[in-house]
This record gives sequence, structure tokens and C-alpha cells, in this order.
Amino acid sequence: MSENQDQLRAKLAELELEHRDLDDVINTLTEKSDFDQIKVSRLKKRKLALKDHLSSLQDRLIPDIIA
Repeated sequence: MSENQDQLRAKLAELELEHRDLDDVINTLTEKSDFDQIKVSRLKKRKLALKDHLSSLQDRLIPDIIA
């Protein structure tokens, strides 16, 4: 396995952790009746951007196999 793939896997793990953390924060904030909708919206946008980045990294690690 190349060093580049190891770096990609490490970055992937880091982003997955951040994605899960954001999910926990969003859930905690929305449990309150008077939560800050703007803050939650920003967190959701960040979470979506992370998801896109995760997908991109996964695509680089797992090449498409054409049957």
C-alpha cells in the first residue's frame, strides 16, 4: 500500500470522526426547544460538505470496477 493511500485513509478517518461529531452536536442542539436555527443550519451545511469530501476520498481509494 502506498504512502499516499495511507494518508488518504488517515484523512478519511479524521473526516468521518468530524462528521459523526457534527451529527451529535446537531442532535443535541435540536433537542432544545429554543435552539439557534442559524447555527444548526451552518452545522448541517458543514456536515454535508464533509459528506461530499468523504465520498470523494472514498472514490479515490476504491477504484471503479467495470463489469
